Amino acid sequence: MAATKPAPAKPARAAAPAATPARTAEARIDARPAPTAAPAPAAASAHETTPAEAARAAASPIDLEVFAANLARMMEEGGRAMAAYLRPREDGRIKNEVAEDLADVAKTIGNVAEYWLSDPQRTLEAQSRLIGGYLDLWSSALKKLGGEKTRPVVEPTARDARFADAEWNTNPFFDALKQAYLLTANWAEDMVGEAEIDPRTKHKAEFYVRQIASAVSPSNFVLTNPELLRTTLASNGENLVRGMKMLAEDIEAGGGDLKIRQTDDSKFRVGENLATTPGKVIFQNELMQLIQYAPQTETVLATPVVIIPPWINKFYVLDLTAEKSFVRWAVANGLTVFMVSWVNPGPELAGKGFEDYMKDGVLTAFEVAKKAAGTRDFHAVGYCVGGTMLAMTLAWLAARGRKPGLASATFLTTQVDFTFAGDLKVFIDEEQVASLERKMLESGFMEGRQMANAFNMLRANDLIWPYVVNNYLKGQAPFPFDILYWNSDSTRLPAANHSFYLRNCYLDNKLAQGSLMLAGETLDLKTIDLPMYSVATREDHIAPAASVFLGLQMFGNPGRFVLAGSGHIAGVINPPARGKYQYWTGGPPAGKLEDWIAKAEMHPGSWWPDWRGWIEAQDGRHVPAARRIPGAGLYKPIEDAPGSYVKVKS
Repeated sequence: MAATKPAPAKPARAAAPAATPARTAEARIDARPAPTAAPAPAAASAHETTPAEAARAAASPIDLEVFAANLARMMEEGGRAMAAYLRPREDGRIKNEVAEDLADVAKTIGNVAEYWLSDPQRTLEAQSRLIGGYLDLWSSALKKLGGEKTRPVVEPTARDARFADAEWNTNPFFDALKQAYLLTANWAEDMVGEAEIDPRTKHKAEFYVRQIASAVSPSNFVLTNPELLRTTLASNGENLVRGMKMLAEDIEAGGGDLKIRQTDDSKFRVGENLATTPGKVIFQNELMQLIQYAPQTETVLATPVVIIPPWINKFYVLDLTAEKSFVRWAVANGLTVFMVSWVNPGPELAGKGFEDYMKDGVLTAFEVAKKAAGTRDFHAVGYCVGGTMLAMTLAWLAARGRKPGLASATFLTTQVDFTFAGDLKVFIDEEQVASLERKMLESGFMEGRQMANAFNMLRANDLIWPYVVNNYLKGQAPFPFDILYWNSDSTRLPAANHSFYLRNCYLDNKLAQGSLMLAGETLDLKTIDLPMYSVATREDHIAPAASVFLGLQMFGNPGRFVLAGSGHIAGVINPPARGKYQYWTGGPPAGKLEDWIAKAEMHPGSWWPDWRGWIEAQDGRHVPAARRIPGAGLYKPIEDAPGSYVKVKS
């Protein structure tokens, strides 16, 4: 950032919509029904304020008797919500960790304040900047009240949907309130950005300030949001009753923690309208089931595909509805697909670590798939942390001198160098990891909702606050959306496995340094030299594109790099038939991502056909599809896809 100087408030920029990611794991960052931040309400919802209702509310006085009755009902539901929150804390099921979290926030932001307050001149400059902005806004507001047209002192960014309602601009009060908030939020972010403190503390402070700014936005409160005011008046407060009722239900559903509903869960069933690609579970052990999908073409490519999804979420993100399913599309395009479905672990698997997941998961899946397909070779695909494990497995095999028959490896939004791992690193330092390990010792695993909450915080203005407003203040049930249903269907994480991953990857970055020990071998990514296809997504907040790009340069063969539009989920799950987004291709990954993009070629639509063509270019031989019927070979069917492991709820 530029050095500070006495000046009026900066008018050009608005508070960024949440974080820069976000859905560890996975999940969670890009799961949105539309490119705006607001969740789409159900069509013709009985709870939605119609234009006619809004007009009636404006034209006639509020029914005070009905409004008072609704306030009483709201207080009653509020008591139920408070009881649902306090009950598990009083009986010891949940430990109150709010004070610990707030202490870290206060300490981090205190370091920023100390920098500015340590120099009186610096303090004066900071105060002058903020006060100057307020004076400009006051002058502008007075002119607007007098009927004079004025230019805004500050405006929200084009992607910030919090202030989309027309009254944020036409009503002088709400316009001034909006601009005062944006001026303050921008000033706070600038104070962090310009503070000369250590990079780690600055990163945490930037994240915390964005969270605070997102939380205190006037769009999040009834009395300071014109749309919420109209809704409340039009329904005589009925929206607040419905909202408080949903709040109580969501706290109860979260076992004492708020589990924000982002979609209508009642509309989805795994195996019925999600994960419906025909296939069979042909193998299982305590860590995973292996699914073989049924062919849908007369012939198939001779070399099958084995997919290693992340264990942080469930595999069916790759097999959502029939229209969005990557698996269904791949099978329909002549590929034999095997999918690992990881177990949703309980305390009995607390000791299972990375070595177990590699040997009993990845390597076992490879061997079973080859025998089931009757082939010596196969293509491997790893998604997110599944790709990180795939890379470790390939390096381990190279260290052992073993050649498993890989024809190629595909990495989807996969990090192996965590230098630029983004805002998730805010949650990972020695103190926080040690605290998490102590908590996991008690239960044997990490609750999936903890990871889900971290991912949602990476994009709070997309994945938290729009749903708070929509659900609990407007009183509207969220719109059914398959990706958000998957996003909420979280999994537990075994203590040993998760601790290994956090320490060796995020905390110490040992894989990139060439010092990671796994199952008796030191892993060296340079020993991985085979055809590779790697996809990063441009707006990824979980595995940032710059991080993926840097990591690819550590392999012995960086292979073909593709940069897809959108984020961690939508950039990967982008069916060609939808004609959405775009992707870029160019030379091998080298140097800086920005330089690669400048020379890359942009293609409209999905990267899937490009990958399918690349796979066939590795080995174009075909075999009759009858040879790939699940259960026709060495392994007999255990149950129909998607299997039972994926249906276990956390």
